[in-house]
Amino acid sequence: MDKRILTYSALRDFRNCRRRYFYRNVLELAPIRTDANLRIGSLFHECLERWAGLELAGRARDEAAIAEILEYLDQAYPNRAGDPEQNRQWHLTRAMFLGYARKYQHEPYSVVAVEKTFSCPIHNPKTGRTSNSFVMAGKVDLFVQMRDDAEYFIVEHKTTSQISGDYIERLPLDFQIHIYAHYLARATGLPITGVLYDAICKAQLKQKQAESAEEFAVRKAELMAKSKSGTSNANQRQGESDEDYQARLAEKYLEPDMYHREILYLSTTDIDELVAEVWDLTQQLLKAYRDNRWYRNDSMCFQPGRTCPYVPLCRSGGNPNLVENLYERRPAHCELKTDGDDSPAF
Repeated sequence: MDKRILTYSALRDFRNCRRRYFYRNVLELAPIRTDANLRIGSLFHECLERWAGLELAGRARDEAAIAEILEYLDQAYPNRAGDPEQNRQWHLTRAMFLGYARKYQHEPYSVVAVEKTFSCPIHNPKTGRTSNSFVMAGKVDLFVQMRDDAEYFIVEHKTTSQISGDYIERLPLDFQIHIYAHYLARATGLPITGVLYDAICKAQLKQKQAESAEEFAVRKAELMAKSKSGTSNANQRQGESDEDYQARLAEKYLEPDMYHREILYLSTTDIDELVAEVWDLTQQLLKAYRDNRWYRNDSMCFQPGRTCPYVPLCRSGGNPNLVENLYERRPAHCELKTDGDDSPAF
């Protein structure tokens, strides 16, 4: 019998809400409509994948390379001229990539692999026995070797609405980086010292929109009512051009607070705890599969700024009409599928 694949996202779903794991990994349902923030993050990562891959291809990180990546981004938003939401996402993703490329044009590391996939057995930490039911798999953004000390690190790119003290304090507790570091090290046979975190803020600047004649008339009337002379010299507000908006975003991404880079070193204690937790989770998963019981965790339905995409299904008791209209069948762990892995063999 083929072993079931586990990934960070699958384990995260099971830890947070077993019902969500069931919908995505057992029934293999995925929401048709993608969250805008996830779309921006995904395309930003794809731009950085191409940016890092230049080194493996023996190419310079120059203006020509930047232009190619921007052209790829243009193709990802073909309807931006007539779709305000596409236009907003295009502006923001473009500005984020350009800001990152300018700030980190010269890196302290050499690229070993980009979007490196891995697969590794899961072991019982007490007996050393290999799981007969599950295997761990994943994909890391970037695998690098530091130039000064030759140590291996994983690079994780994160997009966030705000780089706050709480956000930075949570980084060492990230379940994902411990999974990636431990199982990638086992799969490649290379010691991984830690994780280099690159966080970049999503600017909150909005493109200024033109004022309609009706809006202008209302605003002018209000100004006239407040004026002692009963008149106003106000002019109708004009919209902001794409060029002016891009310039304003570019200026924003010159601010150092829009970025945060931090190196985290992995401890043996943390890794030991991770291995034990992963094994425990596999045993709980086996029981859930055997009993076909996938309990909801209603505290995870509505998180700040994000609603679980499976809330409609939970509310309706799995209404098949909702399944047909809101979801599509998509293989679990499809993020691991590649058209070909050009990463070096280990």
